Amino acid sequence: MSPTVFFLNGPNANLYGLDKNGTYGSESFASIETGCQQHAENLGLELKFRQSNHEGVLVDWIQEARQSADAIIINAAGLTYSSVPILDALLAFEGPIIETHMSNIWKRESFRHHSYISKAATGVIAGLGAQGYRMALSAVAELLDEASS
Repeated sequence: MSPTVFFLNGPNANLYGLDKNGTYGSESFASIETGCQQHAENLGLELKFRQSNHEGVLVDWIQEARQSADAIIINAAGLTYSSVPILDALLAFEGPIIETHMSNIWKRESFRHHSYISKAATGVIAGLGAQGYRMALSAVAELLDEASS
């Protein structure tokens, strides 16, 4: 049975690629999801790739992951800098957690330099766009493999 990974995306991630010259690059969210699904399959992972603009939905998914996922990858987007409820839910999850960001949050506005998510994260990947999403999947696969050895 393949390990299950929840890849959770927060507010406005569904808009990736709509501004070709914007901060988040030109690749659409649908294309990013397709690439992640293919990469997960190659790694032997079952991927649940989800996006919501609502904090409570993300909390519900994190709580669901406690019962049905081996790892979480999360780009909480704008909620990264404000959501104690997401942090609390992540702290209750026992598997690896990778925090991801399409952009390098430390090169942006100062309010983005503090992440609530990082306190719960096993590691952080930022600034590599869609490639960072695939790197997060590879990292999770290695962490899960190490844990099962």
